[in-house]
Amino acid sequence: MDKKFYVTTPIYYVNDKPHIGHAYTTILADVLARFHRSAGDKTFFLTGTDEHGQKVQRAAEKNNLGCQQHCDETVVRFQELWKTLGMTHDRFIRTTDAFHKEVVQKVLQDLFDRDLIYKAEYTGWYCVGCERFFTEKDLVDGKCPDCGRDVNEIVESNYFFRMSKYQDWLIKYIEEHPDFILPKFRANETLGFLRRPLEDLCISRPKSRLAWGIELPFDKDYVCYVWFDALLNYVSGVGYLQNEEDFKKWWPASCQLIGKDILTTHTVYWPTMLKAMDLPLPKTIFAHGWWLTGKTKMSKSLGNVVNPMDMIQRCGVDAFRYFLLAEMSPGSDASFTEEAFINRYNTDLANDLGNLASRALKMAVRNCNGVIPRPGNMQSEDTALLAMADAALVKMEESLANLALDKGIAAVLDVVRAGNRYFDAAAPWTLAKNGETERLNTVIYTVAEAMRRVAVLLDPVMPGKMKELRDMLGMDPELPATMESLHSKENVLSGRSVIDRGGLFMRIQLEDAAAEKGKKAGKKAEKPVNVVAPEELIDISEFAKVKLKTARVLTAERVEGADKLLKLSIEVGAEKRPLVAGVAQYYTPEEMVGKTIVIVANLKPAVIRGVESCGMLLAAKAGKRLALVTVEGDMPSGASIG
Repeated sequence: MDKKFYVTTPIYYVNDKPHIGHAYTTILADVLARFHRSAGDKTFFLTGTDEHGQKVQRAAEKNNLGCQQHCDETVVRFQELWKTLGMTHDRFIRTTDAFHKEVVQKVLQDLFDRDLIYKAEYTGWYCVGCERFFTEKDLVDGKCPDCGRDVNEIVESNYFFRMSKYQDWLIKYIEEHPDFILPKFRANETLGFLRRPLEDLCISRPKSRLAWGIELPFDKDYVCYVWFDALLNYVSGVGYLQNEEDFKKWWPASCQLIGKDILTTHTVYWPTMLKAMDLPLPKTIFAHGWWLTGKTKMSKSLGNVVNPMDMIQRCGVDAFRYFLLAEMSPGSDASFTEEAFINRYNTDLANDLGNLASRALKMAVRNCNGVIPRPGNMQSEDTALLAMADAALVKMEESLANLALDKGIAAVLDVVRAGNRYFDAAAPWTLAKNGETERLNTVIYTVAEAMRRVAVLLDPVMPGKMKELRDMLGMDPELPATMESLHSKENVLSGRSVIDRGGLFMRIQLEDAAAEKGKKAGKKAEKPVNVVAPEELIDISEFAKVKLKTARVLTAERVEGADKLLKLSIEVGAEKRPLVAGVAQYYTPEEMVGKTIVIVANLKPAVIRGVESCGMLLAAKAGKRLALVTVEGDMPSGASIG
């Protein structure tokens, strides 16, 4: 039986332009879809827009537009952004699509005919922003418990779905299906909600109050509640009540991605609706966290919403996709700051991935006539690097199953960092100088093969840049860049002509980013401000006293009794010396070995925790992150810096 994967995003309101929250959910769905296609699974990816309801009607009125015209003009913002971000959705559904409206009316009529929808008078508190009714006890300080906005008391006749009928069934289903709501603590939130009596769901709005919606087939004076309408897109989008063959092929959904703020609608309303419709429930509903600015939730009212297009235009689509997937553990909140973005970009992409690709390609061009050589006898360090790449494939497959893509990405970046350490330790420039051709060929091939595997594993995350990397490695476009292909141990690289196009990722300076941001905002670039007190300034003669040199780490071990210290043995040209560094909280001893670092070479020796230290390494620190200062290119140890 063929494996299938059906993934959905929430459908987004067209009352405003898309923001980083919309982008994250849709990128996550796209990356999951790409990975499953790469694994050989038949895949369907659905996204779209929610175009009915009071928020949309008010936005249209504010802009002096008809509701449909407003929807037609606003939906383009989502469609264009998804195109820019490289989304590979199989269908973009709009709830104003004729086929969707027909499905909604058929479902309503069927439930009404079976007495699962009834009419009654309702008194409650209504939040326009959330488009939901709340009881008096639900309110928090008299305001909406979800968004904190003011609510309006409404007394009116409406139609209700007998949701309360399914309370006991839903509790039992959640308890017996641990993968239904993930992360697991979100399932506990839903069960907590279900511990109090579940009320029936108001599924209508009188046209006298809200005209913009799908008309109830059994009462022309009412339209359907926007959430009841919107949730049905997940089945109408794959052929429900239209094409039974397609519907059976894809439903139930494999993974429905949502933000944690719409947990109740998707884990209470939606499963009870499906139960009433006699349809199976999705395998997993996954609620990810919020993107914060610092420690504050992004909000239009606070003016701290990140526009994806701003970051894309400055740093590129692939870097933006990478940051969102690598930075957020999907069940938790994450903070978006420009500094965090640029630090991760420079560390992971420019310093690590881009640097390794550049070094390997340049060595192939200089020493192998631009052709990836055939390896000689593989030594333990060669097979260890490729075994680490194999382990990253397993880790990525596990992370897909657990919806923890950040963990899979981290495993792939570990391969990249190990590749840089391997390159430093192998010193191919020395092998070339000494005429050790067979060993040189093996080293160049091993790094190139590791990079090929990295390019495949990160392709769903950064499809543009990873295609560029495969092109640089001489890979034919028709050769499959799939996870399935990585299970083969065939040598597909030797003999291919490489292309050295320069840096895959160029470093970004925070000050450059700030200047560019000001330029786009129409501001003149400000002159740099001297933030150093006059008495702290030094002249060039004083700086010349400091001798900075490159050094290669030969061995590393922890200093006994000191959590922050590592004892290093370093090579500075022909000299070997000990050095104690306070980096143990950021780098393991194994990670340090093979690195080419920058040290203050003429610092007076000191004894630290009983260990002699001859020099001081340089590192940059921002918040809780620390990165060693290194140099680009194949610099030998002992090289002067200045």
